[in-house]
Amino acid sequence: MSDGDFLGDRKKALEESFFAKQNQKLLEKLRAEQHKKQTREALRQAAGISDAEVLDRLVDLGIGADTWAALSLVPLVEVAWADGVLDPRERRAVLSGAEANGVAVGSASYELLESWLARRPGPDLLRAWGEYMVGVSSALGEDDRRALKQQILGRARAVAESAGGILGLLNRVSAEEERVLAQLEKAFASS
Repeated sequence: MSDGDFLGDRKKALEESFFAKQNQKLLEKLRAEQHKKQTREALRQAAGISDAEVLDRLVDLGIGADTWAALSLVPLVEVAWADGVLDPRERRAVLSGAEANGVAVGSASYELLESWLARRPGPDLLRAWGEYMVGVSSALGEDDRRALKQQILGRARAVAESAGGILGLLNRVSAEEERVLAQLEKAFASS
């Protein structure tokens, strides 16, 4: 084999190695983009958010459909237990809110929710939720933060109103529930 053949073979091997590495990088980038797209779509379905920029920001923050389910369920559970008693109408409202967030019966999220409805969670759950939401909210713009707040607190208020009042004549939301709603709202305050 001549020196020219040897160098030609080495050149070809180096080129193939270079392009294989480039192809691998492109393939990894394609996979990451596909994963992000799937995560964004699952989050869109779970959260009911259609704004692509908001979804991208949430995905970039590491929030997927499962995380969303937990984020959106904690306020419902906390409001339902605000007065220390879980009313059957509140339970139905929480389960309805979970269904609206794409939590399927038999899923891990549903089982966790059932455990929270069977036994009131400790105060650490609300504290952890609040700290997490402060971080998420601070990473969002004002419009996105307002939309997220409206969605989460709207469902929590629906749970509070589900068991309140008599024939719609009395205050539908108890003082304890209002206190919890106010505490939840603090997590969305602008920095």
